[in-house]
Amino acid sequence: MSTRARFAAGVLPYLRGECLPRVTGAVFLDNLLDSYGVGKVGEAMTKAEVLNAEIRDTRGTRAARRMRAAGKVPAVLYGHGQEAVSLALPADRLAAAVRHGHRLLQLQGGVNEQCLIKQLQWDVWGKELLHVDLTRVYADERVKVEVPIELHGEAPGIKSGGVLTQVLATVEVECPAAAVPDKIQININHLEVNQALTVADLDLPENVKALTPADEIVVHCPEAVEAPEETTEGPAEPELIQRQSGEAGEEG
Repeated sequence: MSTRARFAAGVLPYLRGECLPRVTGAVFLDNLLDSYGVGKVGEAMTKAEVLNAEIRDTRGTRAARRMRAAGKVPAVLYGHGQEAVSLALPADRLAAAVRHGHRLLQLQGGVNEQCLIKQLQWDVWGKELLHVDLTRVYADERVKVEVPIELHGEAPGIKSGGVLTQVLATVEVECPAAAVPDKIQININHLEVNQALTVADLDLPENVKALTPADEIVVHCPEAVEAPEETTEGPAEPELIQRQSGEAGEEG
């Protein structure tokens, strides 16, 4: 049973008395969970990417290679003071989740737990997932994560001779585990030449708090600077030798 279901099971019995009709209790529960930043009943679970997890007993480099050859990625699940569990996850499903920016996973099969992708290890070309670390979370638990920043719109400063430069690619935020955003946008439609936008200008979703300093520059549009033209001077020595040769011929 998920944490949200356990929480609901613990609260609903108190809402089913004569003083509170059942439907009122359900509405009250939704409002109560909303106050924790979780959303409506069942909403948190729909946001989690469901993956089948297998318990793995093998260790070592050779075993990991065989596992990856079979289309699986070694993983470790830890956190909440519980024992770490070694797992094998489907490589294609995990890669798709990562590609679409999903952080929250719902594991089923060998373990039935909700977790966040904590760290990914790639090959040297950045194409194949080699290993993943997962940390246990509850739906109503607030977590700290790095989220990609996406520029939205078109900066008018570019047409005025500016060069658009994104300085900050990710931002650290704190939010409910069930509401980790895939990305955070920043509107650049009003960014003129020699202007900058900071973390304070990010379009943060509800219940998401930026931990990166508010005055840190995310994107700016400095004026383009033309590189000075290089001037090359011809060698003087051959000319001097030629002149000296001519003078020698006249003397002869």
